[in-house]
Amino acid sequence: MRQLNAVDTQFLNFETSTNVANIGGLAILSGGLSRGDLVSLLARRLHLAAPFRMRLVPVPLGLDHPYWTEEHAVDLDYHVRELALPAPGSDEQLGEQVARLHARRLDRRLPLWEMYLIHGLAGNRTALYMKVHHAAVDGVTGADVLAGLLDTSPEPPDLAEPEFPESPRSKRAAKSGKSAKSAKSAGSEGSEDPAGPSGLVEPAEPAETIDTREMLARGIAKAVVNPANTVRFLVNAVPHLDEIPLVSQMPGARTISRATRHLANRLAGTAEVPEMPRMVVPRTPFSGRISAHRRFAFTTLPLEDVKLVKNALGVTVNDVVMAVCAGALRQWLLKHGSLPEQPLVAGVPFSLRTPGDRRTGNQVTIMITTLATQVADPLERLMAVRDAMRLIKERSSLAPARWLQEMSDMMPAALTGLAARAAFNLFAGSAGPINVMISNVPGPQLPLYISGARLLAYHPVSVVTDASGGLNITVFSYDGSLDVGVIACREMVPDVWTVTDYLGDALVELKLLVEQQ
Repeated sequence: MRQLNAVDTQFLNFETSTNVANIGGLAILSGGLSRGDLVSLLARRLHLAAPFRMRLVPVPLGLDHPYWTEEHAVDLDYHVRELALPAPGSDEQLGEQVARLHARRLDRRLPLWEMYLIHGLAGNRTALYMKVHHAAVDGVTGADVLAGLLDTSPEPPDLAEPEFPESPRSKRAAKSGKSAKSAKSAGSEGSEDPAGPSGLVEPAEPAETIDTREMLARGIAKAVVNPANTVRFLVNAVPHLDEIPLVSQMPGARTISRATRHLANRLAGTAEVPEMPRMVVPRTPFSGRISAHRRFAFTTLPLEDVKLVKNALGVTVNDVVMAVCAGALRQWLLKHGSLPEQPLVAGVPFSLRTPGDRRTGNQVTIMITTLATQVADPLERLMAVRDAMRLIKERSSLAPARWLQEMSDMMPAALTGLAARAAFNLFAGSAGPINVMISNVPGPQLPLYISGARLLAYHPVSVVTDASGGLNITVFSYDGSLDVGVIACREMVPDVWTVTDYLGDALVELKLLVEQQ
């Protein structure tokens, strides 16, 4: 068994009927993929996807963070589902279906993931939508799970004996080295599905367990030492008050942060950390309390065009991505007559993992930056975005922002749920600590396959909340493209497909400026 860290637990605690912590992705595949082949692939590779095998075990009375325990039998028939779009099978129909699926909370009595194989997509394509609870994965571990299902060639390679043996039948199938398709065509006795006729995948040995008394004892012991966590948070966080959403907007926060940071640097003999500008979060149509319903749209941008702008103007790929998002948001706000005079404030997730770090649990933080949406000139807007991104990168390199982890650790486990819901109620009545979440995730630049089907695109599907705003733009680079997923509250941004259109327009605008120079 493994205990969730404080940030993992926060992703559980903030969930309500409207705030849902599912993250996932929409894979667009060339040709067809059968559910039988997909289930067979999962059965053979479940040992490579630890989050797919883990189930939550709560601590009595909520005295401590929950634990993950290995499920004794993973029911793939439950977790892997299949549906079809009605004709004509458009991208808009697919986005609507994914939005409905993504808004549904996962059953906490089972491993926190589901897959949907979606047929009927126009252009001889198939879609595979997967969602996992954010408490189980962050960006790095989520990519590891996805990588375990993907191959670099249409013919899946033979895998070594899995560390997580599924069943005697599964062992025979793995040793045979045959794909599900070839095994079925052979018609031999060794061609049985590794998941077995019931769809259950079972571990060979029972998982380690912790009894209720030990859980309670650990929880009480942590409660006793919790004041030390509070002191540590105050000491470490005060120099960084100016980068904590909402807190940075309080009177005197920037002054206190600057003074304590300067004193700490003098005593330690370290370099001064650049000061963050004052950020006022303007109210937008996607600020406030979100509904339980979602809209999802997706698009693909050519990475070649992004690199053309990058190379011509001496910026980074991420700078161009952020500027393209800023241009699209400006255009959408203008269309709705709601463009604020102040720049939008974006939350940008940053991984706290160092190279080779494979710690379990969420190792993430959030930095805040301005998007220069008030600037009409696209080139000037890009330069402003570049300067803002450079500032938070410099701060992060000198003093990594660990405030999210430390703030989560500070709160006694028994109170974290109440605190999270109270904070979200506070955010829902204001413009919130940020306007929008934007994330850019680098991915592999080569073709990949799932059970022989070519992966054409992979569009992230992320989270919207009362605190982060009713709009989230996440970008994943893959095989020469930027695959974009835009998730939004249905009532706040009903025309979400216009956002993806404006993303393409903003990139074309920058490309034309570069070509005209």
